Amino acid sequence: MGVAISPGSQAQVPEGYYDRALQVSGAELKDALHEIIRGHKAYPYTASTTDVWDILKETDRDTANPENVILFYSGWSVNAAQEYNSGKGWTRESVWATSHGNLGTSKGAGTDVHHIRPADHSVNSARNNKDFDVGGNPYIDGDGPTGCFSDADSWEPRDAVKGDVARMLFYMAVRYEGTNGEPDLELVDEVNTMRLNEPGKGFHGKLSALLSWHQADPPDSLERKRNDIIYTYQGNRNPFIDHPEFVGKIWKLTSAAEVRTRPFTVYPNPASSLIYIRSASVEAVQGEVLSLSGHTVKTFEFQGMGEIPVSHLGPGVYIISVMTGKAVFSEKLVITAPR
Repeated sequence: MGVAISPGSQAQVPEGYYDRALQVSGAELKDALHEIIRGHKAYPYTASTTDVWDILKETDRDTANPENVILFYSGWSVNAAQEYNSGKGWTRESVWATSHGNLGTSKGAGTDVHHIRPADHSVNSARNNKDFDVGGNPYIDGDGPTGCFSDADSWEPRDAVKGDVARMLFYMAVRYEGTNGEPDLELVDEVNTMRLNEPGKGFHGKLSALLSWHQADPPDSLERKRNDIIYTYQGNRNPFIDHPEFVGKIWKLTSAAEVRTRPFTVYPNPASSLIYIRSASVEAVQGEVLSLSGHTVKTFEFQGMGEIPVSHLGPGVYIISVMTGKAVFSEKLVITAPR
């Protein structure tokens, strides 16, 4: 029997909460975590009763000044009572951008506080719906430096919240699997992921950057406390804050540096029936094709140049991974229907 918790009270991980997830990995772990955290209590985006504004005032409260909230991307402390205020106050940022899956602001994915944070209006507009990745130019807002970087297709948050971003997106990709009228959300190792959207399905990236940030910026006491507070409201937790090791059991850990020095080439991509893969190594290379849920759908081995049939996999987005020595290098593979 669950323990009754009043909203706003302190909470800890309930005994046995993750039991079904502790002995599995890959797609089984992703499914187990989905079953644990699905069906949370959803709150309205704006209402006269408890809404997202109210919860954020508690989850993101400035501990040095309890009347304020900390703005996520910039780290600035502002008066919590200044909700919107004709654009002069603060706003709510959907870290999994709402257009990546048509989340909207009705109860559900669009109001899930596990991925919503307070933000400055103009900083939030600058991030827009960009994917997350490393690089770009420093973003200096009208109110000052933010520590973020931006270019035409990506946003790099300040160092202090890089891991937070990653774990919020990992949560969303597990919580929302397309059941009960909810969107199916998936992470891919790409930017410009809006072009991949399908009805009821949304994508976000860049997976390799998120995995790197998760490792470099592990959960801290403030992130864990935030998870506890949200649990008292929504009745579910972000498992990747409680168990950071779950990330490596679901997604392949590939650093951004490894991606930049990827030692293989895949073409054509997109493909419909056959792909060719060329390796820079003279040694035999092993690899696999994975579904976006992390399930291996094909394994292969080649030396120098390989020819791999893929038509039997069916149209969709996959991840192709090649193992060289102790390193794993991954790339998105799009398979289209034969013409």
